[in-house]
Amino acid sequence: MLVIGLINEGKTPPDNRVALTPGQCKWLVKNFPDIQILVQTSPGRCFTDDEYRQAGIEVTADLSACNLLLGIKEVPVANLLADKKYMFFSHTRKKQPYNQEMLHAMMDKGITLTDYECLEHKDGQRIIGFGFFAGIVGAHNGLMAYGNRTGAFHLGRVGEVKDYRELIHTYFGLKLPPVKIAVTGSGRVAHGILEIMNLVDIQEVEPEDYLHRDFDYPVYVHLKGNDLYRHKETGAYSRSDFHANPEQYENIFAQYCAHTDILMNGIYWDHNIPRLFSMEDLNREDFRIQTIADITDDKGGSVPCNLGDATIDDPVYGVNKQTGEQTAPYISGSVDIMAVGNLPNELPRDASKYFGEQLIKYVLDDIRKGGSEIIEKATILEKGRLTSHFDYLKDYAAH
Repeated sequence: MLVIGLINEGKTPPDNRVALTPGQCKWLVKNFPDIQILVQTSPGRCFTDDEYRQAGIEVTADLSACNLLLGIKEVPVANLLADKKYMFFSHTRKKQPYNQEMLHAMMDKGITLTDYECLEHKDGQRIIGFGFFAGIVGAHNGLMAYGNRTGAFHLGRVGEVKDYRELIHTYFGLKLPPVKIAVTGSGRVAHGILEIMNLVDIQEVEPEDYLHRDFDYPVYVHLKGNDLYRHKETGAYSRSDFHANPEQYENIFAQYCAHTDILMNGIYWDHNIPRLFSMEDLNREDFRIQTIADITDDKGGSVPCNLGDATIDDPVYGVNKQTGEQTAPYISGSVDIMAVGNLPNELPRDASKYFGEQLIKYVLDDIRKGGSEIIEKATILEKGRLTSHFDYLKDYAAH
């Protein structure tokens, strides 16, 4: 019997998303007699305890009977149950220092940890995540910030609507100025951004036209790996070679800075991947970008003027182009940055439903049947010990 527990999110600030909705829990229990689900009582979850009870799912404070615990964000050390299997976004694969204590505690408690972020298809494409709704909310917030800066139009906050369907209705009648938007990336985040581009009737144009033409209507250019990176010696781009040897490539986005009003950034970044532009580029006379929605949100990463997370309540800050220091948003001499780490929390019910569908489709059935290579490769700890796939974390895990 697979006994799944949905944990109460304990991280601060709290996350209100959930891995499985009441409807999805009901469907799983109905269709798989060998699955039982317990939901840990929670005051802040986007689906209430009563909604789970109405779906026939038991709500309890005690998850000790569970053999698989599903969460979203990191679990506080005090909340970890010894000898259990956990799945959540642990944010440890890049040796994040702020989660080292949690990893050590999981090792001490003999815990098995499978990280959603590490679940990948054979070609390296991530299987599961909230990226699509991060793209939706991030693109909306980027447009909202540009409207606030220029006064050309007004968009309200995503959190003012109850769901994605209602958000779509807020775009009816919205007329945007002839703005030029650069969208980067090819994954789920980019797909969410493009969804908003289409909903607000922004037209896609080719890179050549974007760089050499002006338009009397809003346009965007979609820049993928081949449009952003060139090998330093050959001038060519190979996706597989780039992912294997990113330090041998240079970024060629800087040519777009003079032709872009809004940058919607949805590319994956790691420390050895070249940045889209430099802090010095902010001082160029032809640096036209006024608003950056850094949706993948890496501090000092592909967008070097990302100075760190803003919050859902206050998602935009300014960066002084001369000094690189943080300022209030929407002031002269600054570029506005929208950088929030938990964007899908603004549409938590839709985002949770989307996430749960992927979890059911690609993961839970394999777990029910005893596991799979995909799950094995995403398992960082097995009963408190690093697995061979994560040997590179040895120094980080040592304590």
